[in-house]
This record gives sequence, structure tokens and C-alpha cells, in this order.
Amino acid sequence: MQRYIFLDLDDTLFQTLRKCPQDREDPRLAVRAFLPDGTPNSYATHKQQWLWQWLSQDFKLVPVTARDFHAFERVTLNFDQEIILNHGAVVLTKERRLDALWMTTILANLPNYHRKLLDVWRLLSAHTERLEGYKLRLVQDFGVTWYGVIKHCDGSEAPLKLLVDEILQEHPLMIDQELYWHLNSNNLAILPKIITKESAVSYLMTKYLAQDPELLTIGAGDSKTDAAFISLCDYALIPSNTQLFKTLNFS
Repeated sequence: MQRYIFLDLDDTLFQTLRKCPQDREDPRLAVRAFLPDGTPNSYATHKQQWLWQWLSQDFKLVPVTARDFHAFERVTLNFDQEIILNHGAVVLTKERRLDALWMTTILANLPNYHRKLLDVWRLLSAHTERLEGYKLRLVQDFGVTWYGVIKHCDGSEAPLKLLVDEILQEHPLMIDQELYWHLNSNNLAILPKIITKESAVSYLMTKYLAQDPELLTIGAGDSKTDAAFISLCDYALIPSNTQLFKTLNFS
């Protein structure tokens, strides 16, 4: 039986030092990712290191991450299976090449959503120009603009929640579900509805089942948007005290 785990990265296997309040002085903390200038910015606790060692011995590990290719390349963990990037927009083969069939399918539909994404983005840009601390970025990878992400310099969720309440919550494109937003900590993403982790995981899972119908799968993640792809799997792994953990009323 083939055993796969579809695995979110940030806040599941590692996190910023700010999110390690009980472990930040622990000398066993291990760097897991770097900023573009080479500065360490994500760390694994001792328990997360142990979890990685255990999983990597018994499962084929498929990362399912919002990171783009360059941000993924700055992660120190080694993966030898397919890779899901950009919230599911991009699938890479084991050889780190674009999955041609998946890319063709996504690009055939994406133009219908680009104008809508940019319309909302212009509205958000104009609104935040009058305010302080907001950092907006359209995520481009492999020559394609996939989605937008907003952060705030104070590192909290509250300023981003204001954008959701004042602009996104009642926007027609959100109500019609042409676009959707995802907010978790200091990260607000606005995405076309065709870009989801769930659809990319489903695509790979179909391929794996065709190769071997005896398949055991685990989904692991910390945020609400991880729930959909986790639900495709046989079992779920959810870190405690995370957004998804709290949403499910475990705490």
C-alpha cells in the first residue's frame, strides 16, 4: 500500500519566531526557511522536528503550500515527490518541472478571473493608500499573476480584518464566489475561485490512485483553507492552537 501525506508547510511544520513564544529560547529550534536576503525567518520546534523525521520515514510527502517557487526553494526540508505551490495554482513534477496538463487546465480558465481580480485589487490599493502599514503584492510565478496578498507592518490580523469587513465581505465578486478571500494571522489573500489547494490535491490523488488503488492518505494543515484538501484524505493531522484547530472547536 502506498502512503502519502499532503502537507501544508507554514504554521504546520514550522513558523516565524514570533509564533514560538514558549520555544523561542529553546536552543533546539532549527531553521527551516530563509528570507530572500538569507536571513532565517522560520523555525521548527523540537516536536516539529521529530514529526518531520517520523513522517519522512513512513510516507511519501507532498507539500501543499501558498509559497511560490522561490519561497519554496528557501525551505531547508527535502521533498522528492510532486509539489503544490501558490495555493494550488502550480503543480510541479518530481523533477521540479511544471506539470503540463495541470498548467494547461489552469491557464485555459484563468483569464476569465484576471480582470475581476485586478478590479478588486485596484479598489484595495486605493483604499490602503490613505492608510499606513499595509503591504500589497500580486503574486507572480512562472510568468503568471495568480493572486494577491496583503500584510500589515504591525504583524496582526486586526488591520486586515478591517479590509474584509469594509470592502471584501459585501463585494459582488465575493458574494458571487468568482473570487474568495482567506485571512489567517498577518496574511490576507484574494484568489480566483479556480485556484484551491483542494483541486490540486484531488488532481494528484487521482494520478496516484491510477498507479496503485491501495492508497493511504493523510492531510495536514493549520488553516481554514486547508480543511477542504484534508477532507479528501483518509485521516487528518491538525496542529493544536491553530486557526483550523480552533474553528473545529477542539479548544
